[in-house]
Amino acid sequence: MTIGLRRTTAAAALAAMVLLAAPAATAHALPGPGTAPAPTTAATATALELPRPTGPHAVGTEVLHLVDHSRTDPWVPTAGARELMVSLHYPARPGSGGARAPYMSTEEARLMLVQRGLEDIVPATALSSTLTHARPAARPAPGRFPLVLLSPGFGQPRATLTSLAEDLASRGYVVASVDHAYESSGTSLPDGRVLTCAACDADNAAPDEAAARAVRKKVSTGRAADLAFVLDRLTGPRPAWDHARTIDRRRVAAAGHSIGGSAAASTMLADPRVDAGVNMDGTFFEEIPATGLGKRPFMMLGTQAGHSPGTLDTSWNDGWKRLDGWKRWLTVRDSGHFTFTDTPYLAEQAGLPVDPTAPLSGTRSTQITRTYVAAFLDQHLKGAAQPLLDGPAPDNPEVVFNTP
Repeated sequence: MTIGLRRTTAAAALAAMVLLAAPAATAHALPGPGTAPAPTTAATATALELPRPTGPHAVGTEVLHLVDHSRTDPWVPTAGARELMVSLHYPARPGSGGARAPYMSTEEARLMLVQRGLEDIVPATALSSTLTHARPAARPAPGRFPLVLLSPGFGQPRATLTSLAEDLASRGYVVASVDHAYESSGTSLPDGRVLTCAACDADNAAPDEAAARAVRKKVSTGRAADLAFVLDRLTGPRPAWDHARTIDRRRVAAAGHSIGGSAAASTMLADPRVDAGVNMDGTFFEEIPATGLGKRPFMMLGTQAGHSPGTLDTSWNDGWKRLDGWKRWLTVRDSGHFTFTDTPYLAEQAGLPVDPTAPLSGTRSTQITRTYVAAFLDQHLKGAAQPLLDGPAPDNPEVVFNTP
């Protein structure tokens, strides 16, 4: 599964969100895919918490509202200029900053549940009250750090990559997670507006697969422009962030989940400032050209079901052949499309059954995603050799190195 929004994947997305937020008290009654789940109440909901970051730094966070006046929004032209919400996570001085930041707003949580038909089953507060480990307005740690641009899956809020963003920040990276306007189930803006997923509507309305792929390519290339603009606003002469001096503009990576992974490659194709990229379980909707990515490193990290050599998604086979720099193609046994997001860990913490289509535990899902993404970035942005990336490791038997 590469997107999770088309009608053919609705059951899987439904099951994933039930596992994410359903109260632990009713775990024994969880439905199978396609079965109407039993109603629950907010009173039985379990408070959830993201996994602790593993690096030596405390983590600060700040949210930016950026407006690109040079572009009209591609999905809702009447809205005017392209708007983005960006969550920054960065290495911080211990003991500084306010109370731990919320995972997402209640309205964003509600809309994510509405998109999946769960608004009367799962309380939005089960998500909005989830505790993160980042503190708003914390003072940055001394030094300059590489920048990682993160793009979420199609229809997914940027919050779904929070545990990865926090962990990378704790290891010495500034991370910019982007909500792309009208491409998420719900994006809250500072003035009170909440943008919903017009791009999802366009995808679902596509009359055939060719038209749907055209929509998804438009998403991928549009996000490349978004990420380039974010890079401009963080590293340009008049940066949008007060602490932009902590970013080392000479060391930049793009990474993403699902279509956000495709956008990472599209960003590298469009912007030579991006030094490395990671695609987490996303079809490449913009074809990598025969000339490759200019010898820049790229890692593909995905599910065996969707992205092993010989499976239906030929874009990884084609992309692999054209990648012309350092490259790795890793698949994770027993994983699912949402393995590379916060979903499995939150489900496990709530004491819920493991998704039978993706039995890898939430703890291992988080460990593997964090470990391999950080190893890739450490090697290519910090120059620290990572033997973990040389081949299979006994400590990570689920990770398969593909060399087609």
